[in-house]
Amino acid sequence: MAETARRQGGGRPLPPPPRGVNQQPPRPKTEPVDREKTCPLLLRVFTKAGGHHTKEDYAVRGKEPKDEVQIYTWKDANLRELTDLVKEVSVAARRRDARLSFAFVYPDKNGRFIVRQVGQTMSYPNRKQPDDSKTLADLHFEIGDYLDVAIY
Repeated sequence: MAETARRQGGGRPLPPPPRGVNQQPPRPKTEPVDREKTCPLLLRVFTKAGGHHTKEDYAVRGKEPKDEVQIYTWKDANLRELTDLVKEVSVAARRRDARLSFAFVYPDKNGRFIVRQVGQTMSYPNRKQPDDSKTLADLHFEIGDYLDVAIY
């Protein structure tokens, strides 16, 4: 009887977890995409030296910023892959000390655009950066969002 009470939550309560221990369960890793069988998505990338574009720059459909690069990729592409692709088309991103800041641009429920920063990479890192391995899926990218890249 006492054994069944303990199994059903009776008995002594469990002690609290130790301090400093992350209370949230780890995020499940997204499954890699089979790039041979899955059609890529079109990612519209807007680059700007010195900072991100403002949400007003995206306010009028069809009048987005002029410095656009269109990339075909998959949702499992990480920020390091995207950094390397941006470096192919942007001279500023090829500087040895260049830092790239990534932001998603998408409409809110009222149709106004939001610019949400999601990560940073270095053009030529000395060591692996924390955001290098974050994928578009990990960052909750949705097809149709824009990617705004600030190059510092």
